[in-house]
This record gives sequence, structure tokens and C-alpha cells, in this order.
Amino acid sequence: MNDNLVYIKSFASPDVNRREVLRYAGVRESTEEVDLMLDECIKEAEKVLSYKACYRIYDIKTGDGELDLGFVRVNSRSLIKALDGCKRIIVFCATVGVGIDRLIAKNNTFSPAKAVMLQALGSERVEALCDSFCTEIASELEENGGTCTRRFSPGYGDLPLDIQREIFSSLECTKRIGVSLGDNLFMTPTKSVTAIIGIKM
Repeated sequence: MNDNLVYIKSFASPDVNRREVLRYAGVRESTEEVDLMLDECIKEAEKVLSYKACYRIYDIKTGDGELDLGFVRVNSRSLIKALDGCKRIIVFCATVGVGIDRLIAKNNTFSPAKAVMLQALGSERVEALCDSFCTEIASELEENGGTCTRRFSPGYGDLPLDIQREIFSSLECTKRIGVSLGDNLFMTPTKSVTAIIGIKM
């Protein structure tokens, strides 16, 4: 069932995984100085971060090695394997907003180390948002006897990155949650993710 509705969810701030932030920042062993910088980054970022996602549900069909996702046809063995046993999908876009990009830009010149930490924090935050979204979807499906697959993003495996265009058209991401797509297929705000989840009932 393709119900033609775009749904929007907002989330509270997930707990920060400090170890994951440091991994993104390339820090192998933390120090008191690094911990203090991370504390400062978290404090500043929490004032500007927002956690939003929009999504849509589609029926899918497979045939002749091609996958009809309901909004685009793709030839991707990786995605076909990931969606094995699924008859429907959820396609979504999630973002933590433009505020973190502005903080990074502000610090690029005057405090490059802090800018790197903010980049890492932004990456951890959007991944945590995606985890929260997928957990909530899984819980809703479970109540109806269903399950979902792990999320699969454009650019993974042999799924072409350029299906971003069809995803953005389908979800009206700019209108719904303020995420735009450039000609180079980069998203703004930069800490945004698109992905597909398979539904099994």
C-alpha cells in the first residue's frame, strides 16, 4: 500500500555516546583536555540541535534483477539482498538541523580542534537520531507482528548515490524538514541521512 502520505517525527535528544564521538574525531585515548573540549561542544550544540525525520511507506516488487521501490526502479544486488523477504519499505530522511553546521563554521578559523570535535559530535548525533527512528519504527511494527531490516543508505554497496534525487522528490525533504540536496548530491544541513528500511510482516 502506497498511501501517498509523508509522515514527520520529532525526537528528544538521544544520550550522547562519548566514545563514538571520539572515534569519529580520531581520538584513540582521551585526556582531561579532550574531555573538557567535548563537554563544551555538547553544551553548545545542545542549544542548536533539533531531531527530525520524515518518511513514507511503499510497496516494493522484484523482477528480472530489478527492484521497484515504488518511487524509483534500481538495479542493486546489495539492496535486493538487504530487502529479502520484504514486501514493503520505509524510506526516510533524518536531520539534526543546520545549527551544528554553523557552530562548525564558526570554529573552523579560530579553533580547528574544536571544529573537528563538533564535526564528530554532529555525525554521532545524526546516527543516534537514525537509531532512535529505527527503534521506534521497529517497536510499532512489533505491535502488529512485524519486524524491520537494518537501514540501507544510498551509496552503500552497489546502490547508486544518485537515487537521492528521487528520495528527496518523494519525501519533499526541503518542505517537510528543511533538508535540501545540491547538484553534487550533498545534503544541507550536512548532518542529515537518507535510508531505506525493509518491512517484514
